[in-house]
Amino acid sequence: MPWNKPIILLSACHACVDVYQGSVAALVPFFVAERAYGYAAASGIVLAASVLSSVAQPLFGVLTDRWPMPWLLPVSTALGGLGIALSGLGGSYALTLVFVALSGIGVAAYHPESARVARIAAGGSHTAMGWFSLGGNIGFAAAPLLVTAVMAAGGLRMSPLLVVPALAGSVVCLPVLRALRRSAGAGTPAAGPGGADDWVSFGKLSAAVVLRSIVFVGLSAFVALYARQRAGGGAAAGSAALFVLYLGGAGGTVLGSRLAERRDRVTVLRRSALFTIGALAGVVFVPGPAFYLFVLLTSVGLYVPFSLQVTLAQDYLPARVGTAGGVTLGLTVSVGGLASPVIGTLADHTSLQTALAPLVLLPGLGWLVLRTLSEPGRGQAPPLAR
Repeated sequence: MPWNKPIILLSACHACVDVYQGSVAALVPFFVAERAYGYAAASGIVLAASVLSSVAQPLFGVLTDRWPMPWLLPVSTALGGLGIALSGLGGSYALTLVFVALSGIGVAAYHPESARVARIAAGGSHTAMGWFSLGGNIGFAAAPLLVTAVMAAGGLRMSPLLVVPALAGSVVCLPVLRALRRSAGAGTPAAGPGGADDWVSFGKLSAAVVLRSIVFVGLSAFVALYARQRAGGGAAAGSAALFVLYLGGAGGTVLGSRLAERRDRVTVLRRSALFTIGALAGVVFVPGPAFYLFVLLTSVGLYVPFSLQVTLAQDYLPARVGTAGGVTLGLTVSVGGLASPVIGTLADHTSLQTALAPLVLLPGLGWLVLRTLSEPGRGQAPPLAR
């Protein structure tokens, strides 16, 4: 298969999976409206999608580094959709947390193996990895529109309809799995690692990604509610803010992959962190319609590094590309959710603006961490099957 065909299919499957990461935040206003949850309770739902994912992600990464498990792609996609589809049924808060956590496990299982397979298909191309990452961004962007459309049909009781993207994604990735099996049957030789693992640089990069994740997940959890205060309007205003946040991420991912063809990845990451500081300050402090512009700019700044940090991590850990991809694509995003209850609790006792204001400092901390990194040597891409 030419690289563009599997990358496009993997990108489509990635979109179907990351719909369910975006759906958690998009469902929060409807849980608040129908079940009268407070900010802390609503943020607990985001936390439930993050905790088990955080625990499971390194495990799946280690497993995929030892044994290729391409079958995880359709299975984890279906699991992610099933959890979200069931989350709107019943009124039990505990049961809702269980279903959302189930979806989080599915998302956790997907990312390490998909990152390994995408690196194979990309052949070391930043642009190809950018297209793979773009699929996830599109899934995020589509989530609030999909959730709002389904909720408009009958509220939370219609949530089983949200399983449809998972079913589609499970089917879309099957041609890639067949190509992997054919390659394995042809006896594609294994290639050794492209160099020694640099755990120190990987740890610093992961710290910067976690800081970015806290900002993005915090905004995802509360920007829909904050939009109603800053720009006016009801649920539609909140869904529009989420859509702009996720859509800007798609544009930022494409821009980042283009910039990486001209400048080294570490430089692009540093400059995007500085850009994000000013854009995020606008989100927190500027009222009115301009609020949406700053949401868009913040999203672009946060997502310029998205695909680049995956390839950087894999180059820092050339012998453990599954672990590296799983951490940067999934674990650090999940860890960001751990901060949501803190933001929600602070908002309950003060205001959303007060709770979101500290986020402006985090891109600056990320820039300080990134200043200590240097561009790694590019390791050889792994073979199609091991």
